[in-house]
Amino acid sequence: MDADIQEKQPRGIAELVSVVEALVFVSDEPITVKTLADVLEEDRETIEAAVEELKREYDERAGGLQLRELAGGWQLSTRTEFHEEIRRYLKTRPSAKLSLAALETLAVIAYKQPVTVPEILEIRGVQSASAIKTLLDKKLITAKGRKETVGRPMMYGTSKDFLLQFGLKDLSELPSIEDFEDLTQGL
Repeated sequence: MDADIQEKQPRGIAELVSVVEALVFVSDEPITVKTLADVLEEDRETIEAAVEELKREYDERAGGLQLRELAGGWQLSTRTEFHEEIRRYLKTRPSAKLSLAALETLAVIAYKQPVTVPEILEIRGVQSASAIKTLLDKKLITAKGRKETVGRPMMYGTSKDFLLQFGLKDLSELPSIEDFEDLTQGL
């Protein structure tokens, strides 16, 4: 056997779980199974098993951290039940401080996407240009092309940053419109 050619030794699941944990920890955004598989030169199924094992370990430990699937990847985060204590410690406000107009516009976009400015106006009943600019600046929404209609208006939808900011795996985790209607009945 040539000394320059080294045979790759198969990794055990324990080693894979450890290296996956290290990569998730150092990644500044949710890391995908595909990226993990590429970096570790392992097949997707093996990496998925390692990720699931790591998630199980964090869940069983019930410590202050959890492994969460967010925006198509995996990320370590603090447990939501400790949110208030962490906020008090950090003495900060939510990073995505938005006006009521921006929040209303974001809600319309999240639930009706892809949606145009005239469609948002029709739903909200007021102009939303400054709210849309704010949401674009904060990278919570993104342009999704032009609608094939008169004037070809720009269509908007939520971004990956939207999923990250609101801690959502995907848009299916948004509360249903019916849940909001139930909340407003009591007001």
